[in-house]
Amino acid sequence: MVKANANVVIAEGLAKRFGDFPAVAGIDFEVHRGEIFGFLGPNGSGKTTTIRMMLGLLQPSAGRVEVLGVDVGENPAAIRPRIGYMSQQFSLYNDLTVLENLRFYGRAYGLANHEMGARIEEAIARAGLAEHENAKTVDLSGGWRQRLALSAAILHQPELIFLDEPTAGVDPVSRRDFWDLLYDLADGGTSIFVTTHYMDEAEHSHRLAFIQRGEIIATGTPKQMKAQAMDGEVLELAVDNPVKATEVLQAIQASGELPILEVALYGKLIHAVALQIEAMLPQIKSKLEGAGVAVQGMTVIEPSLEDVFISSMERAKASLEGEQN
Repeated sequence: MVKANANVVIAEGLAKRFGDFPAVAGIDFEVHRGEIFGFLGPNGSGKTTTIRMMLGLLQPSAGRVEVLGVDVGENPAAIRPRIGYMSQQFSLYNDLTVLENLRFYGRAYGLANHEMGARIEEAIARAGLAEHENAKTVDLSGGWRQRLALSAAILHQPELIFLDEPTAGVDPVSRRDFWDLLYDLADGGTSIFVTTHYMDEAEHSHRLAFIQRGEIIATGTPKQMKAQAMDGEVLELAVDNPVKATEVLQAIQASGELPILEVALYGKLIHAVALQIEAMLPQIKSKLEGAGVAVQGMTVIEPSLEDVFISSMERAKASLEGEQN
């Protein structure tokens, strides 16, 4: 039996190779009971491979992972009645109704008839699906299908849920509503491991880890990562031509003319990172205007988690290049 204050996931040196390609390169992390743990990284960074090893669907090339006190490599079947899983593809039967899908998954999870009705009723109420019970899944919007998929994954009241990019392709309002559901589950004691490449969703995690090229490059609470991971201050610029301004700043960075550490485009805005960047404002403005870019605003701001992620990637890249040299 897992203690109430124990970690629900412990990964030690977890690695997976496909031929010569290291999909996951020996990572260590823990997930605490009752928390939302965000696992963030771009597509192809190793997120899904890590989940598949935690579920016992892939055998690690090295290392081990313990889930709910069970060594998954030794006994993967022991964890399956106690966990839930939802993929980004929403594993539902489109020709079945909402109720029929939930009944199917209830039977698949081994729920007895006397408890299935109450569980389905509770799931429908939690997800706000009461008016859609008899609708075919194929006719539901992406947001409603997402809620149904989550309801199916938690019908058996698992202790731990794995969600693999569950908000991919879903509109922003549905994404926000979905995270409200996750908070309700975590408040009730359910542990949640969620992968995503949306940096704004990281703000909703209690703790998180950044993974890039199969390696964890930063971990902690959002607040901790913002405080510890940045090498400089962030300047946000509003200009009339963001693409050209980015090119100008990147050229200045590459030449070393100004000690700019990073430059990134954020929609119509630009973020530039440097130590004591406020002292460079007159020079940056002069360089941009000299290149024909009109500067509409310059503000030193608190770093976003995307700033932190980019900074972490740059440090990891520099460290790797240093080892290779």
